[in-house]
Amino acid sequence: MKKMALVVGAILILLVVAYGLVGNYFYNFALNADREKEFLDGNPHLEESEAVLASVAEEAEIADELFKQDHKPEQVDIVTSDEKRLSLNGYVYENANADHRWAIVVHGYTSDASSMTRYVRNFHDKGFHVLTPDLRGHGESEGDYIGMGWHDRKDMLLWIDQVLERDPEAEIVLFGVSMGGATVMMTSGEEDLPENVKVIVEDCGYTSVSDVFVYQLDDLFGLPEFPVIRAANTITKWRAGYDLYEASAVEQVEKSKTPILFIHGDIDTFVPYEMLDEVYEAAAVDKEKLIIPNAGHGDAEKVDPVTYWSTVWQFVERYIDTEV
Repeated sequence: MKKMALVVGAILILLVVAYGLVGNYFYNFALNADREKEFLDGNPHLEESEAVLASVAEEAEIADELFKQDHKPEQVDIVTSDEKRLSLNGYVYENANADHRWAIVVHGYTSDASSMTRYVRNFHDKGFHVLTPDLRGHGESEGDYIGMGWHDRKDMLLWIDQVLERDPEAEIVLFGVSMGGATVMMTSGEEDLPENVKVIVEDCGYTSVSDVFVYQLDDLFGLPEFPVIRAANTITKWRAGYDLYEASAVEQVEKSKTPILFIHGDIDTFVPYEMLDEVYEAAAVDKEKLIIPNAGHGDAEKVDPVTYWSTVWQFVERYIDTEV
């Protein structure tokens, strides 16, 4: 009997150790900001869409470079309100023609503010001041983990406060792509979101962190949600302080009082196109969705920039006067 108890105890210890090792591996794989994300390199789900026209892409890239040469941003910072007290970095592009129009433009997973020139340029050209932050663990911001939009939603409230300190009459659009799209959706449900935020535009954001991780786990490894994601969640709660299953854009959008434009490419297989309908249906506010045919992940603007921006402006102009 005693021998049996020792065997059972040893097995339980081994299971606990294995659970921790599995959880820690996948935490480092997906959320450790200091680890290279090799699974993104050569990922077929992130290949540029065939529908992107080389001539259109080249013209946009030239415009982006000219914008960067002509517009030097002001570097700004905030300190997070949680116990981590992280210093976060951002850039402000002032606009003499903006009046009280502001856009906060949010980047995606493993990216940074400097990658958002295309979107910054278009908002700036339309007559907006633009603030673009580096999210936790990205760019010049502190943090050793990726928040996937969840802790970042609280940081967004601080960035909004920063705008309001500069301009108490600011009328703000929140805009984000991929993880940035999830971030602005998650921000939409915060009770203390200022009324100055008039409209939200999200591009290819996911329904929830757990949903997108379960999908990627199956796609990359052919592994089931249990016990892998459960183990990763245990480690995430310990090391990063948030719950993968709590971090839901759907639940936040359900609480939103702010109009939202949802955008997705119909051949996106990195953040599956099917997630669009779930977040769209969850919203009980004035809303619209734009589906760009033949666009993969994050490529909607590149595939059809005319339709993309005309739809964005038509929606935004319902809530913010964009006449320059």
